[in-house]
Amino acid sequence: MKIIKALLVFTLLMLSTQNVLAQKPVLTDEEVVTETVTKEIDEVFQSEDFQKKKNKKYAEVKGTMVVDIGVVQNGKVSSFFKVDSDIKNIDFINFMSGYILDHKFKFKLQKQQRYKIRYTVTF
Repeated sequence: MKIIKALLVFTLLMLSTQNVLAQKPVLTDEEVVTETVTKEIDEVFQSEDFQKKKNKKYAEVKGTMVVDIGVVQNGKVSSFFKVDSDIKNIDFINFMSGYILDHKFKFKLQKQQRYKIRYTVTF
């Protein structure tokens, strides 16, 4: 009976540890948030899924875009604003906007925190 109780306690402990480890980290420093957003967005634009979708409809699009990306508490993208671009294809800019707005980051922010990150991407 003691062995069963010990196994049960051990199993519950392991399950609760996995839940704690699975939670997203909470970022508080603006520089860390900026660095993490930049890194994740770089990964998004290099991903096979993005490249496949871009090349299917917008293979001819080349150039640079400067955008502001707003991030809110739960790691969601709240805004995507084109600051400057030598890419004039409006459909591609809308595609980019929708793709980024659907992205959810692998971190959280403190309550009521919002950050705006300026990001430059070259295609």
